[in-house]
Amino acid sequence: MKLSTTTIVLALLIDRFRSSQAHAGVEATLQYHLASFSDNSSDLPFINEFTGFVTYMSAKPLRCFGVDAEEEFDVAILGAPFDTATTYRPGARFGPNGIRQGSRRINVAYFDPFMKMAVADHINIVDCGDVPMVYVDNKAALRQLEQAGRSIVSKEAKRIPEGVSLAKDGKFHKRILTLGGDHTITLPLLRSIAEVYGPVTIIHFDSHVDTWRPGRFDTGPRLPGEDIPVNHATYFWFAHKEGLLANDTNIHVGIRGAALETDLESDRKCGFSIIHADEIEDIGYAGVIQAIKDRVGDNPVYISIDIDVIDPGMAPAPEIGGYTTREMKKILKGLEGLKIVGADIVEVAPAYDTQDEITQIAAANIGWMILGLMAKTPLTV
Repeated sequence: MKLSTTTIVLALLIDRFRSSQAHAGVEATLQYHLASFSDNSSDLPFINEFTGFVTYMSAKPLRCFGVDAEEEFDVAILGAPFDTATTYRPGARFGPNGIRQGSRRINVAYFDPFMKMAVADHINIVDCGDVPMVYVDNKAALRQLEQAGRSIVSKEAKRIPEGVSLAKDGKFHKRILTLGGDHTITLPLLRSIAEVYGPVTIIHFDSHVDTWRPGRFDTGPRLPGEDIPVNHATYFWFAHKEGLLANDTNIHVGIRGAALETDLESDRKCGFSIIHADEIEDIGYAGVIQAIKDRVGDNPVYISIDIDVIDPGMAPAPEIGGYTTREMKKILKGLEGLKIVGADIVEVAPAYDTQDEITQIAAANIGWMILGLMAKTPLTV
């Protein structure tokens, strides 16, 4: 059998990456491309960032809710294609694949010059694809995401660090970085995480507080006793009522959207403090970092990032005056040492992005930073 030059080069690359267990995701992706080549594939281009099978940062693709359910790993990339609880502009159902598209030029095996590490050297990362969330019933869709999250975080991680686990059962569990989707998806994810860790502390990067009372948008008419559904501006109110949040340790970062006084009163009742976006001009990114760390302490932390925390010049969104991507990276890097039990990046709507895909690229790189935080700090007491 005569092998093409492309096939031989890919085989050599796979052999090179086999020397390190950390590069399992890269090997799986290369194997995918190699399997797709025929003996007559000499005219096919060499694998690069703009061809082939797309996963987030070229992480190993798995069917985490099917044949690969028992596969060992540490962190799952999970898509939540949901946007039917928005109050303004829908489109974030296409966010998961948009963020994957934005991640084509980065890789779990690459050295991150900002975090001074390659995340795959410390944690095993896989891409579980998207949760099949029904688009005609929000309650059912969010329940599907909760079940998907539970099926992952309830299982033990592949790499077991030294020390005593934060988890209620004393075990070290898998973690999830979720790609949204509108911000409502945070609620079902917190429900699944609370089963493992109990109430968690929230670091919420956003231009809006998202703790509004459910009746804030409701114009009725409603039947007696009928529930007001959750949306992407009220999910933290529900999380507080359900006991998913650690009291008075939560913090919003980058807030600059309009609100009523009643909204701020509701926010205080939910146990949040606020760092407004313009405060960075006075206290600098170091002051923002210190305020976050002073607030959250040593608690298990969930990071939720609405892409509109970034200025619309770098991530088109309705609120001006946001952080630059460099400021965002500096703040995230400063959170090293916090115990990150899970995270999400939401509200990426490719339809409103520029031709340069700047929103998707920004979200993808922010996810890389979060994986670095997870890799650097084990979940020990």
